[in-house]
Amino acid sequence: MLIKEQLQTYHFSSAEQVTVDFLLAHPEEIQALTIQTLAKKTFTQPSTIVRIAKKLNFRGWKYLKLAYLAEWDYLRRHFTKTDANLPFSQTDSLMTVTKKIADLEQSAISDIHSLLEHDRLSAIKRQLVDANHIRIFAQNANLLISKDFALKMNRIGKHVSHSEIKGESLYEAYNLTDQDCAILISYSGENVSLLAINDVLKQANVPTIAITSIGDNQLSRDCTHFLPITTREKLYSKIGNFTTNISIICLLDILYSLVFSEHYDQNLKQLRDKGHAIDKRVINTDIMREND
Repeated sequence: MLIKEQLQTYHFSSAEQVTVDFLLAHPEEIQALTIQTLAKKTFTQPSTIVRIAKKLNFRGWKYLKLAYLAEWDYLRRHFTKTDANLPFSQTDSLMTVTKKIADLEQSAISDIHSLLEHDRLSAIKRQLVDANHIRIFAQNANLLISKDFALKMNRIGKHVSHSEIKGESLYEAYNLTDQDCAILISYSGENVSLLAINDVLKQANVPTIAITSIGDNQLSRDCTHFLPITTREKLYSKIGNFTTNISIICLLDILYSLVFSEHYDQNLKQLRDKGHAIDKRVINTDIMREND
Protein backbone atom coordinates (compact mmCIF):
# COMPACT_ATOMS: atom_id res chain seq x y z
CA MET A 1 0.00 0.00 0.00
CA LEU A 2 1.27 3.47 -0.86
CA ILE A 3 2.03 5.91 1.95
CA LYS A 4 -0.63 8.20 0.50
CA GLU A 5 -3.19 5.39 0.76
CA GLN A 6 -2.14 4.61 4.34
CA LEU A 7 -2.58 8.27 5.29
CA GLN A 8 -6.03 8.22 3.70
CA THR A 9 -7.26 4.97 5.27
CA TYR A 10 -5.53 4.35 8.62
CA HIS A 11 -7.22 5.40 11.85
CA PHE A 12 -5.55 8.40 13.49
CA SER A 13 -6.39 10.36 16.60
CA SER A 14 -7.90 13.82 16.15
CA ALA A 15 -4.53 15.47 16.86
CA GLU A 16 -2.75 13.16 14.41
CA GLN A 17 -5.41 13.70 11.74
CA VAL A 18 -4.62 17.42 11.58
CA THR A 19 -1.04 16.64 10.56
CA VAL A 20 -2.16 13.83 8.23
CA ASP A 21 -4.53 16.22 6.43
CA PHE A 22 -1.68 18.68 5.98
CA LEU A 23 0.62 15.98 4.52
CA LEU A 24 -2.06 14.92 2.05
CA ALA A 25 -2.94 18.47 1.03
CA HIS A 26 0.57 19.96 0.86
CA PRO A 27 3.19 17.31 -0.02
CA GLU A 28 5.13 19.93 -2.00
CA GLU A 29 5.79 21.90 1.20
CA ILE A 30 7.31 19.22 3.40
CA GLN A 31 10.78 19.06 1.82
CA ALA A 32 12.11 21.87 4.01
CA LEU A 33 10.08 21.08 7.13
CA THR A 34 11.76 19.79 10.28
CA ILE A 35 9.62 17.97 12.81
CA GLN A 36 9.50 21.16 14.86
CA THR A 37 8.35 23.38 11.98
CA LEU A 38 5.74 20.82 10.90
CA ALA A 39 4.40 20.66 14.45
CA LYS A 40 4.20 24.45 14.56
CA LYS A 41 2.38 24.61 11.21
CA THR A 42 -0.20 22.04 12.32
CA PHE A 43 -0.52 23.25 15.92
CA THR A 44 0.55 19.84 17.24
CA GLN A 45 3.54 18.39 19.09
CA PRO A 46 6.63 16.65 17.62
CA SER A 47 5.61 13.55 19.57
CA THR A 48 2.36 13.47 17.57
CA ILE A 49 4.32 13.38 14.31
CA VAL A 50 6.55 10.60 15.64
CA ARG A 51 3.44 8.53 16.45
CA ILE A 52 2.18 8.99 12.89
CA ALA A 53 5.53 7.84 11.49
CA LYS A 54 5.56 4.76 13.70
CA LYS A 55 2.00 3.85 12.75
CA LEU A 56 3.28 3.77 9.17
CA ASN A 57 6.28 1.61 10.21
CA PHE A 58 8.88 4.40 10.00
CA ARG A 59 11.41 5.12 12.74
CA GLY A 60 10.66 8.83 12.74
CA TRP A 61 9.70 11.92 10.75
CA LYS A 62 12.93 12.07 8.77
CA TYR A 63 12.42 8.57 7.34
CA LEU A 64 8.72 9.12 6.66
CA LYS A 65 9.45 12.42 4.94
CA LEU A 66 12.07 10.93 2.61
CA ALA A 67 9.85 8.00 1.62
CA TYR A 68 6.75 10.16 1.20
CA LEU A 69 8.59 12.70 -0.96
CA ALA A 70 10.01 9.93 -3.15
CA GLU A 71 6.54 8.44 -3.59
CA TRP A 72 4.96 11.84 -4.30
CA ASP A 73 7.63 12.57 -6.90
CA TYR A 74 6.95 9.22 -8.57
CA LEU A 75 3.17 9.68 -8.64
CA ARG A 76 3.28 13.24 -10.00
CA ARG A 77 5.96 12.47 -12.58
CA HIS A 78 4.69 12.80 -16.13
CA PHE A 79 3.85 9.25 -17.13
CA THR A 80 1.48 9.43 -20.06
CA LYS A 81 -1.77 11.08 -21.03
CA THR A 82 -3.13 7.58 -21.55
CA ASP A 83 -4.91 5.96 -18.60
CA ALA A 84 -3.12 2.70 -17.73
CA ASN A 85 -6.43 1.07 -16.78
CA LEU A 86 -8.60 2.28 -19.69
CA PRO A 87 -6.08 3.27 -22.35
CA PHE A 88 -8.60 3.50 -25.18
CA SER A 89 -12.32 4.01 -25.60
CA GLN A 90 -15.04 2.38 -27.66
CA THR A 91 -15.04 5.27 -30.13
CA ASP A 92 -11.28 5.32 -30.80
CA SER A 93 -10.19 4.46 -34.31
CA LEU A 94 -7.93 1.53 -35.09
CA MET A 95 -4.84 3.72 -35.38
CA THR A 96 -5.74 5.71 -32.25
CA VAL A 97 -5.89 2.48 -30.23
CA THR A 98 -2.55 1.49 -31.73
CA LYS A 99 -0.94 4.82 -30.84
CA LYS A 100 -2.29 4.84 -27.29
CA ILE A 101 -1.02 1.33 -26.52
CA ALA A 102 2.39 2.17 -28.01
CA ASP A 103 2.60 5.37 -25.92
CA LEU A 104 1.50 3.53 -22.79
CA GLU A 105 4.11 0.79 -23.10
CA GLN A 106 6.89 3.23 -23.96
CA SER A 107 6.00 5.24 -20.87
CA ALA A 108 6.06 2.10 -18.74
CA ILE A 109 9.60 1.25 -19.87
CA SER A 110 10.80 4.80 -19.16
CA ASP A 111 9.09 4.61 -15.78
CA ILE A 112 10.88 1.36 -14.91
CA HIS A 113 14.25 2.81 -15.87
CA SER A 114 13.69 5.79 -13.58
CA LEU A 115 13.03 3.46 -10.62
CA LEU A 116 16.21 1.38 -10.95
CA GLU A 117 19.27 1.97 -8.76
CA HIS A 118 22.87 1.03 -9.54
CA ASP A 119 23.79 -0.52 -6.19
CA ARG A 120 20.63 -2.60 -6.03
CA LEU A 121 21.14 -3.91 -9.57
CA SER A 122 24.78 -4.67 -8.83
CA ALA A 123 23.83 -6.77 -5.79
CA ILE A 124 21.11 -8.58 -7.75
CA LYS A 125 23.50 -9.33 -10.61
CA ARG A 126 25.99 -10.86 -8.16
CA GLN A 127 23.24 -12.93 -6.59
CA LEU A 128 22.12 -14.33 -9.95
CA VAL A 129 25.63 -14.95 -11.26
CA ASP A 130 26.70 -16.79 -8.11
CA ALA A 131 23.56 -18.92 -7.78
CA ASN A 132 23.85 -22.64 -8.54
CA HIS A 133 20.21 -22.70 -9.52
CA ILE A 134 17.52 -20.05 -10.02
CA ARG A 135 13.85 -20.88 -9.49
CA ILE A 136 10.98 -18.58 -10.43
CA PHE A 137 7.79 -18.52 -8.38
CA ALA A 138 4.86 -16.78 -10.06
CA GLN A 139 1.27 -17.36 -11.07
CA ASN A 140 -0.98 -16.92 -14.10
CA ALA A 141 0.29 -14.37 -16.66
CA ASN A 142 3.44 -13.64 -14.64
CA LEU A 143 4.42 -17.29 -14.95
CA LEU A 144 3.94 -17.22 -18.72
CA ILE A 145 5.98 -14.02 -19.10
CA SER A 146 8.91 -15.38 -17.11
CA LYS A 147 9.29 -18.45 -19.31
CA ASP A 148 11.12 -16.43 -21.95
CA PHE A 149 13.63 -15.30 -19.29
CA ALA A 150 14.21 -18.92 -18.27
CA LEU A 151 14.68 -19.97 -21.90
CA LYS A 152 17.32 -17.30 -22.56
CA MET A 153 19.16 -18.01 -19.32
CA ASN A 154 19.20 -21.76 -19.95
CA ARG A 155 20.66 -21.19 -23.43
CA ILE A 156 23.75 -19.58 -21.89
CA GLY A 157 24.09 -22.40 -19.37
CA LYS A 158 22.46 -20.65 -16.39
CA HIS A 159 19.94 -23.09 -14.98
CA VAL A 160 16.53 -21.50 -14.37
CA SER A 161 13.33 -23.41 -13.69
CA HIS A 162 9.71 -22.67 -12.86
CA SER A 163 7.38 -23.90 -10.22
CA GLU A 164 4.30 -24.80 -12.26
CA ILE A 165 2.50 -27.77 -10.70
CA LYS A 166 -0.24 -26.60 -8.38
CA GLY A 167 0.53 -27.58 -4.80
CA GLU A 168 4.20 -28.36 -5.48
CA SER A 169 5.65 -24.87 -5.04
CA LEU A 170 6.23 -25.21 -1.30
CA TYR A 171 7.96 -28.57 -1.77
CA GLU A 172 10.19 -27.04 -4.41
CA ALA A 173 10.97 -24.09 -2.13
CA TYR A 174 12.09 -26.51 0.60
CA ASN A 175 14.53 -28.11 -1.85
CA LEU A 176 16.43 -24.86 -2.47
CA THR A 177 19.57 -24.01 -0.50
CA ASP A 178 21.47 -20.85 0.34
CA GLN A 179 23.58 -21.51 -2.75
CA ASP A 180 20.53 -21.04 -4.97
CA CYS A 181 18.31 -18.03 -5.70
CA ALA A 182 14.58 -17.46 -6.08
CA ILE A 183 12.66 -14.85 -8.06
CA LEU A 184 9.12 -14.11 -6.85
CA ILE A 185 6.79 -12.10 -9.09
CA SER A 186 3.61 -10.51 -7.76
CA TYR A 187 2.07 -7.15 -8.70
CA SER A 188 0.30 -6.68 -5.37
CA GLY A 189 3.07 -8.13 -3.24
CA GLU A 190 0.38 -9.67 -1.05
CA ASN A 191 -0.23 -13.00 -2.83
CA VAL A 192 -0.80 -15.47 0.02
CA SER A 193 0.79 -18.44 -1.78
CA LEU A 194 3.93 -16.52 -2.70
CA LEU A 195 4.25 -15.11 0.81
CA ALA A 196 4.12 -18.65 2.21
CA ILE A 197 6.84 -19.68 -0.25
CA ASN A 198 8.92 -16.66 0.75
CA ASP A 199 8.66 -17.68 4.42
CA VAL A 200 10.10 -21.11 3.57
CA LEU A 201 12.91 -19.51 1.56
CA LYS A 202 13.76 -17.10 4.39
CA GLN A 203 14.04 -19.96 6.87
CA ALA A 204 16.49 -21.71 4.55
CA ASN A 205 18.47 -18.47 3.93
CA VAL A 206 17.73 -18.68 0.20
CA PRO A 207 18.42 -15.26 -1.43
CA THR A 208 15.28 -13.85 -3.00
CA ILE A 209 14.45 -11.20 -5.59
CA ALA A 210 10.92 -9.80 -5.46
CA ILE A 211 9.47 -8.16 -8.56
CA THR A 212 6.48 -6.25 -7.24
CA SER A 213 4.76 -2.87 -6.95
CA ILE A 214 6.13 0.19 -5.23
CA GLY A 215 4.82 1.19 -1.82
CA ASP A 216 4.53 -0.89 1.31
CA ASN A 217 3.76 -4.55 0.70
CA GLN A 218 4.84 -7.65 2.56
CA LEU A 219 6.79 -9.25 -0.27
CA SER A 220 9.01 -6.21 -0.84
CA ARG A 221 9.62 -5.96 2.93
CA ASP A 222 10.55 -9.61 3.39
CA CYS A 223 12.69 -10.33 0.33
CA THR A 224 16.46 -9.99 0.00
CA HIS A 225 16.22 -7.63 -2.97
CA PHE A 226 13.29 -5.75 -4.46
CA LEU A 227 12.73 -4.58 -8.04
CA PRO A 228 9.78 -2.21 -8.53
CA ILE A 229 7.11 -2.68 -11.18
CA THR A 230 5.46 0.35 -12.76
CA THR A 231 2.55 0.91 -10.40
CA ARG A 232 -0.26 2.54 -12.35
CA GLU A 233 -2.93 -0.14 -12.65
CA LYS A 234 -5.84 -1.22 -10.47
CA LEU A 235 -6.15 -4.89 -9.60
CA TYR A 236 -9.03 -5.73 -11.96
CA SER A 237 -10.86 -2.58 -13.15
CA LYS A 238 -8.84 -2.43 -16.35
CA ILE A 239 -8.78 -3.63 -19.92
CA GLY A 240 -5.51 -5.52 -19.53
CA ASN A 241 -2.24 -5.78 -17.59
CA PHE A 242 -0.46 -3.63 -20.17
CA THR A 243 1.99 -1.70 -17.99
CA THR A 244 2.44 -4.53 -15.50
CA ASN A 245 3.32 -7.05 -18.20
CA ILE A 246 5.69 -4.76 -20.07
CA SER A 247 7.38 -3.86 -16.77
CA ILE A 248 8.03 -7.50 -15.90
CA ILE A 249 9.30 -8.24 -19.41
CA CYS A 250 11.64 -5.24 -19.24
CA LEU A 251 12.97 -6.12 -15.77
CA LEU A 252 13.61 -9.76 -16.69
CA ASP A 253 15.35 -8.69 -19.92
CA ILE A 254 17.57 -6.41 -17.83
CA LEU A 255 18.40 -9.24 -15.40
CA TYR A 256 19.25 -11.57 -18.27
CA SER A 257 21.46 -8.91 -19.85
CA LEU A 258 23.30 -8.30 -16.57
CA VAL A 259 24.05 -12.01 -16.22
CA PHE A 260 25.04 -12.24 -19.90
CA SER A 261 27.46 -9.33 -19.52
CA GLU A 262 29.43 -11.15 -16.77
CA HIS A 263 30.96 -13.45 -19.42
CA TYR A 264 30.01 -11.53 -22.53
CA ASP A 265 32.38 -13.04 -25.13
CA GLN A 266 31.91 -16.58 -23.85
CA ASN A 267 28.12 -16.31 -23.82
CA LEU A 268 27.98 -14.72 -27.27
CA LYS A 269 30.22 -17.43 -28.74
CA GLN A 270 28.10 -20.12 -27.11
CA LEU A 271 24.89 -18.72 -28.58
CA ARG A 272 26.43 -18.37 -32.03
CA ASP A 273 27.94 -21.86 -32.01
CA LYS A 274 24.72 -23.48 -30.83
CA GLY A 275 22.64 -21.45 -33.27
CA HIS A 276 24.90 -22.44 -36.18
CA ALA A 277 24.56 -26.11 -35.25
CA ILE A 278 20.82 -26.13 -34.50
CA ASP A 279 19.01 -23.34 -36.37
CA LYS A 280 18.38 -24.51 -39.94
CA ARG A 281 15.64 -22.03 -40.88
CA VAL A 282 15.54 -20.85 -44.50
CA ILE A 283 15.86 -17.05 -44.70
CA ASN A 284 14.76 -14.93 -47.67
CA THR A 285 15.48 -11.54 -46.09
CA ASP A 286 19.06 -10.28 -46.06
CA ILE A 287 18.75 -8.50 -42.74
CA MET A 288 18.12 -11.87 -41.05
CA ARG A 289 20.85 -13.73 -42.90
CA GLU A 290 23.82 -14.96 -40.89
CA ASN A 291 27.35 -14.39 -42.18
CA ASP A 292 28.80 -17.89 -41.96
